[in-house]
Amino acid sequence: MLTLFVRGLPPSTTEASLNELFGGYGKVFDLKLSRDLFTGKARGIATVNMEGHEARSAISGLDGSDFQGNTIYVALDKGSSKNGRGRR
Repeated sequence: MLTLFVRGLPPSTTEASLNELFGGYGKVFDLKLSRDLFTGKARGIATVNMEGHEARSAISGLDGSDFQGNTIYVALDKGSSKNGRGRR
């Protein structure tokens, strides 16, 4: 399982639209869209959990692509460590 970090998302982005976008590359196990506390609009970033080969396929297919009029950037999330070596 790999976590992808997505940035450059437009404020109108929804969980459903992201799930549909990444679902074209494989099964999305978890998706977290960061929202503004007061307006409820997307803040432009999200994390997506997918299987390794499907996540790599999504990176190569979506990084630098157009999504709802914005260029989005997709990369491996280096901030979340699942192997116990993260910050405490």
